[in-house]
Amino acid sequence: MIVFSHGTGGSWSGHLDTAAALAREGYVVVAMTEPGDNWRDQSRVTDLVGRTRALSATLDYMLSHWPGRTQLDSTRIGAFGFSAGGLTVLLALGAKPDFARIASWCQAQPQSFTCALLAHHQKPLDTALPDLTDRRLKAAVIAAPALGFTMSREALASVRIPVQLWQAQNDRILPSPGSVEPVRDGLAQRPETHLVPLAGHFDFLAPCRSGFETLSICQSDHAFDRAGFHAGFNAALGRFFDDTLRPRPRSDTPR
Repeated sequence: MIVFSHGTGGSWSGHLDTAAALAREGYVVVAMTEPGDNWRDQSRVTDLVGRTRALSATLDYMLSHWPGRTQLDSTRIGAFGFSAGGLTVLLALGAKPDFARIASWCQAQPQSFTCALLAHHQKPLDTALPDLTDRRLKAAVIAAPALGFTMSREALASVRIPVQLWQAQNDRILPSPGSVEPVRDGLAQRPETHLVPLAGHFDFLAPCRSGFETLSICQSDHAFDRAGFHAGFNAALGRFFDDTLRPRPRSDTPR
């Protein structure tokens, strides 16, 4: 099973093509809508604890109450997180971000999306985080994680599962070098890292349907083939989860 966590202001449908591709490969995919941080309600954008506990509660439901729960293997669960969802997944993997880094970051980049968002919301970021580790997660794919600059080797010391990491070369929402690089360099187990040339932040979202081209989340660089990228992106996720979650066939050949 794979659980999806979307970015700020998103919804369960934001990565629909990726979820469908994994489902066709035989995975049960559950894509949640984060309470208080979705396209209809952003009243709890800074509630990182609530975000992460919602992910774990989703797993609780799927394993304990979902009608098809007998088909699930609780020892083979993965996660996909994009942007704020990437941070959510990192917290669920045991990350302990250093929020003291936010002040200096925002002093240097006050107009950045992250700092503008934090300044806009009156409720402060919940920096005193409890242990949010969900040990049911065995592999994770993270794309353009939020607050990456709060990560360090110490912050990520407890993350011990395989990670596939994605970065958009032209990400203007979570720009380099404060998003992916600290996560990449801080993980004890070197992640499988992909840099996507010409891609912007929202190119990790599903290609938009006809008629929605004017939306900012639907616009890509004129030279970037979003649909073509997603074909390779989805295949890479499938291969990664196959390698990390599917049981390997036993060999009876003596050595």
